[in-house]
Amino acid sequence: MKIYTKTGDKGLTSLIGGTRVPKSSLRIDCYGTVDELNSYIGLLRDQEVNAPRRDILKEIQDRLFTIGAHLATDPDKDVRQRIPDLHATDVALLETEMDRLNEVLAPLREFVLPGGHPAVSFGHVARCVCRRAERLVIHLREESPVEDLVVMYLNRLSDYLFVLSRAMAHDLGVAEVTWKPRV
Repeated sequence: MKIYTKTGDKGLTSLIGGTRVPKSSLRIDCYGTVDELNSYIGLLRDQEVNAPRRDILKEIQDRLFTIGAHLATDPDKDVRQRIPDLHATDVALLETEMDRLNEVLAPLREFVLPGGHPAVSFGHVARCVCRRAERLVIHLREESPVEDLVVMYLNRLSDYLFVLSRAMAHDLGVAEVTWKPRV
C-alpha cells in the first residue's frame, strides 16, 4: 500500500463516511490538533522521568486516537465502520492519576511557569496543545454534533498534563519556575 494517494492534491480530504471536505475545515483542524497532541504525549512517554508512567501515557495516546476517529467521522453519515468508544471511566482514570500524583506534590500557592527542565517544558507544551484542541472542539460543537465526553476528556487531560509537569519537576528534583509579578 502506498502512503501517497494524490487524492488530497486539490486541498480536500475524506472523512470517515466518505464525505470530501477542505483540509482547512474546522473538523480537520480539530483532529489534526488532537494528532499533534498525541505526538507530544509520545514525546512525554519517551522521557526517562516518565518510565513509571509509560502505560498511562500509552493509554492516553490510545484515547486520543479514539477522539480523532470520532472527530474524523461525518456526523451526517451512517458509518458502517465501527468507531471505538470513549467512556466516562476514561475521564475518571485521568482524575485518579491526578489525585495519585498530587499526593507527593507541595500545595500549589503560585502560578507555575513552563520550564526548569526540558521534560517539564515538553509537558507544558502538551498542555497548551491540549487546551487548543479543546477550544477547537468546543467551536466545532457549535456547528456540528460532538460527544460531550470528547470535550470532558480533553479538559481533564489538560489538567492532568499540568499535574504531570509538576510531578516531573518533583521527580527530577528541579524547582518549579513560579511567576513573580512586578508590583
